[in-house]
Amino acid sequence: MGISMAEANHMAEVVELGCIVCTKVHGVTSPAEIHHIVGDGKRSHFKVLPLCFHHHRGGKDEEPISRHPYKARFVEAYGTEQDLLNEVLQLMKGDA
Repeated sequence: MGISMAEANHMAEVVELGCIVCTKVHGVTSPAEIHHIVGDGKRSHFKVLPLCFHHHRGGKDEEPISRHPYKARFVEAYGTEQDLLNEVLQLMKGDA
């Protein structure tokens, strides 16, 4: 199953925001890659976070805490993925 144009456009817009953690915690914009949130055993291209390499999969359990493989530490430090997703969606609407 391929990716739809709407999904590709959404992910491109999300990446353009820069890392949500760097923006929220450090007040800086840094290049981002897509992190898919998995809920109910499903992955959606519309439920994605923009995370920099270090916050996504850099492999550190201290600042910058990496989501992979340190999910519990990541959530403790930065909030749940759903909370971060809500912030991303607000930024995309221009409400933040």
